Amino acid sequence: MLNGKRIIVVLPAYNASQTLERTYNEIPFDIVDDVVLVDDASKDDTSEVGRKLGIKHVIRHENNRGYGGNQKSCYNKALELGGDIIVMLHPDYQYTPKLIHAMASVIAYDVYPVTLGSRILGKGALKGGMPKYKYIANRFLTLGQNILMGQKLSEYHTGYRAFSKEVFTRINIEANSDDFVFDNQMLAQIFFAGFEIGEVTCPTKYFEEASSINFSRSVKYGMGVLRVSFQYRFAKWGLAKPVIFRAK
Repeated sequence: MLNGKRIIVVLPAYNASQTLERTYNEIPFDIVDDVVLVDDASKDDTSEVGRKLGIKHVIRHENNRGYGGNQKSCYNKALELGGDIIVMLHPDYQYTPKLIHAMASVIAYDVYPVTLGSRILGKGALKGGMPKYKYIANRFLTLGQNILMGQKLSEYHTGYRAFSKEVFTRINIEANSDDFVFDNQMLAQIFFAGFEIGEVTCPTKYFEEASSINFSRSVKYGMGVLRVSFQYRFAKWGLAKPVIFRAK
């Protein structure tokens, strides 16, 4: 716990058997109360590795539900377990678990209800090996999103996030996509509900075992991101009310 708040780390996993142990061993259990691993029908032994590590809550999808579908299972289980602060950490060791202290503290001490681990603040992205085309796309997409959504985040595309449980009482994650655009839909919902988001500088690592989407999926993701941003703007203008922005 931190400031009396129960902290649960969720690990949305797909073929993460080679990196799961390294990730898990760096989780700061001096403040983390529980861990949830959701294996999205991996083709390797991700679930077995998780159980051997002693993770009590291992959920395996029999059919692949997608990255967003995986997160829905993660958050629902964490809320069921009484989490006050829920930290999403990718088990591919791309983000360091050592920042959980910092990210959770922002929420535990009521500074912000949401914290993102930003690869763009500082020089973490390119230094850590992010492909240049992804970096450039990240910068252009983030600029467009900030303009359309009236915000000033350094990036919307990090997979390292922490949330207060109150956020989930005001947004409907089940209305979101089961694909990668889930992440951006969730941030749009959070802003639409009136919450603010803090950011922490985060180094990142790109290597062979780290998960990453290919170019064609990246293009699809980028188009989906822009669509969400326009939906947000139209909803703010009162011209439309997409289902993701409707009251839970």
